[in-house]
Amino acid sequence: MKRRDWMSLLARAPAERVERLWQAVGQAPEHTVLRPAETGTAMVRGRAGATGAPFNLGEITVTRCSVQLADGTVGHGYVQGRAKAHAVAAALIDAGMQGPDAAVLERAVLAPLREQQEARRHARAARAAATKVDFFTLARGED
Repeated sequence: MKRRDWMSLLARAPAERVERLWQAVGQAPEHTVLRPAETGTAMVRGRAGATGAPFNLGEITVTRCSVQLADGTVGHGYVQGRAKAHAVAAALIDAGMQGPDAAVLERAVLAPLREQQEARRHARAARAAATKVDFFTLARGED
């Protein structure tokens, strides 16, 4: 799994779920907080029709955190909203995924998050498919 993939997964996952899975792993490794969890805003940009000129859509609240493990590995956590514990957990998981504990974190944290994300995606697709209309089966009324 690439770093951008697990960072995206951690950022999109529900805060309570990430924190619960992280706590189930056990004690947090020895670390130094480089940037404490802090909340700010980020500008969201959009494009009309996904191809038009970019425009500023608005701002969202973002919480970020950076940690450094005892071995020097640096981890970052960026999450939407004001969940500071979520940002800290994401930063520690990011740092751990860059070291020898990657397989354990993949199994214990990322795999369940990925399964939950896929289940949500399939449920959303099923709801959308239920609204599909097949226009070829409708009578045109010309006969």
